[in-house]
Amino acid sequence: MKIIIIANRLPVKIEREEEGFCIVRSEGGLATGLGSLETDSDIYWVGWPGIHSEDENEKQEISERLHEMNFHPVFLSADQIENYYEGYSNSTIWPLCHYFFSYIEYKTEYWEAYQEVNRLFCKETIPFIEKDDMIWVQDYQLMLLPKMIRTEKPDANIGYFHHIPFPSYELFRVLPQRKVILEGLLGADLIGFHTHDYMRHFISAIYRVLDLNCSLDEINLQDRIVHVDAFPMGINYEQYHHAPALPAVREKSEILRQELGDTTVILSVDRLDYSKGILHRLQGFKQFLEHNPEYHEKVSLAMIVVPSRDNVDIYADLKTKIDQTIGEINGLYSRLEWTPIHYFYRGFSFEELIAMYDVSGIALVTPLRDGMNLVAKEYLATKNSHSGVLILSEMAGAAIELQDAITINPNDSDEIESAILEALRMPEQEKKARLQNMQKRISKQSVKKWANDFVKELQSIKTQNKEILQKIVGKRQLNQIKKAYDDASSRLILLDYDGTLAPFVKKPEDAIPSTKLLALLQEMTADKKNKVVINSGRNRQVLDQWFQGVNLDFAAEHGMFYKEEGKWHKNMQEEIEWDGEIIDIIQHTIDKTPRSHLEKKDTSLVWHYRKVDVWLAELRAQQLINALIGPCSRLNLQIVPGNKIVEVKPPDFTKGSEVLRRLEHGEYDFVLAMGDDTTDEDMFRVLPPGGISIKVGNFSPAAKYRLPLQSSVIPFLSNLIK
Repeated sequence: MKIIIIANRLPVKIEREEEGFCIVRSEGGLATGLGSLETDSDIYWVGWPGIHSEDENEKQEISERLHEMNFHPVFLSADQIENYYEGYSNSTIWPLCHYFFSYIEYKTEYWEAYQEVNRLFCKETIPFIEKDDMIWVQDYQLMLLPKMIRTEKPDANIGYFHHIPFPSYELFRVLPQRKVILEGLLGADLIGFHTHDYMRHFISAIYRVLDLNCSLDEINLQDRIVHVDAFPMGINYEQYHHAPALPAVREKSEILRQELGDTTVILSVDRLDYSKGILHRLQGFKQFLEHNPEYHEKVSLAMIVVPSRDNVDIYADLKTKIDQTIGEINGLYSRLEWTPIHYFYRGFSFEELIAMYDVSGIALVTPLRDGMNLVAKEYLATKNSHSGVLILSEMAGAAIELQDAITINPNDSDEIESAILEALRMPEQEKKARLQNMQKRISKQSVKKWANDFVKELQSIKTQNKEILQKIVGKRQLNQIKKAYDDASSRLILLDYDGTLAPFVKKPEDAIPSTKLLALLQEMTADKKNKVVINSGRNRQVLDQWFQGVNLDFAAEHGMFYKEEGKWHKNMQEEIEWDGEIIDIIQHTIDKTPRSHLEKKDTSLVWHYRKVDVWLAELRAQQLINALIGPCSRLNLQIVPGNKIVEVKPPDFTKGSEVLRRLEHGEYDFVLAMGDDTTDEDMFRVLPPGGISIKVGNFSPAAKYRLPLQSSVIPFLSNLIK
């Protein structure tokens, strides 16, 4: 088995030299984490090599060198880099996911290039994927790739991790290609995010855009389940924790201390990007200096801004504003012996960065929106002999884990000012206690753990999806069931109606049986060996009306009534008088839930919410269940959540009790039960050992077999009775 990592960039730096190319492995956070996977499998990478070439001989040479390292390059043209990477990835998806709606650029050529490059990545990967390989796609540049690979390799084990925020549905819905993007991601078996918030936003989009059934963290597809989970990414804690003791770092730290004097250093480290909140941070620091003159010459802000895309207008404008704001603040407050802001517009080496972490008493990490933000974790990890205070934006994914940081709203310059004051005045004992708590957390949640947790979960999902596939009724399973059917002398066949024999429709009264279904049932009941029972939650009047002239038996209202030899029988003799409190509770829910309604049956009350918005439906269903628990307990009534319904009924009779009654009164050597709902699982659980249970739709551990699609039910039954 191989693990194939597919990312926008390969973890290498390639430079042209007189005698060819110099290729050096680069160790970023992702490469470090994936390099520390606890696995015996070979790890392969697919990605852009970071160098542009139009020369086929050069490409061949680079490819051969990289293949020796198990790296597979995807070469991109200048236009593709411009439109796929700078365009759709960073001018459409990036601002969308970071909530900068006004910065989103929609261009047809961007989207076309994005699709084209995702196809190139797929084309490069497919030839060397083998049966048990694991594929792990990284980040927003490749959101179409999981489905592309799935199309070519249906049995592949695919994971995807989203390293940036996932926006709320209200923002995501503005994306013209939202449906295609989501379908692309659902090619994966496991989709990972940094936090549960992003996870929740993604599932919300799946509900609303694709109208798919989701059960908590699982999305139910026809032939498999897609799992969604949160995996907070960490850092190589040990590397950062011990780095300040390195001789090269200690030397740089001493030089910095001499240059900065006795001032408390507040450090900020960012890539040049509008999502990082740099201007807001400068405004907060300016207010701090304005309102707290006693800290002049005692506090300095060291601001590291790493160049990024400064040839793009938005970024160039941001750079200009940062330069102007820093110049203005330093012009107002600097003295001969003191500079309020030390500004570094360049990348720092590892040793330089650790030295800056080491000498800084406060880290000011205030992105307006950030997937995780590893700078916060790196800063905390380096605090070994010196304490430090972390001021952290609540909009960074890391804020969920680092609860001992001073958290602020990065849009509020007053909060930034107050947080700086709080950090400066914090007692040393409190600083150490907070620091130790956060270090304990990040030392456990390392990048190594992040990578291993993801791979372990992906492996377990592979096993589960294999089990689901084995349960699906294919040719082999159909032949087994058909042989048992053909060999039997007396058969009991129990069939649910809505969602099994008939598809769900917006209005329940429109779910009338098709002529094809009626003809099939006529054929099934004509065989004297068959006892065919429609075991439904429907009332008996509807069943009689719809199946007039067909020699069927029925169980109505979940076994409260049953029909044999053309005659209806009632299991409960006393009439039910519905408690006014229960009716009022359901009516109150209907008043607050547009498009829902109440159905009154002889022995049950059903609240229907099929046409209600998913989020509101889930909220109201849970509220209704909570409100009904008290009165239903007092009156010994059962609350049964079903497929877009909540039903209140006496607990004595179920679809399962009807099966048991039938088995007591007859001898059968073939028993088949089919259904799609939680109420049908009552049937599955009471079948005799040799009974055949088939769940229609979602996976059910209670059923032996599964038909993913309702539309497959009639063909299955037709094949069975041939």
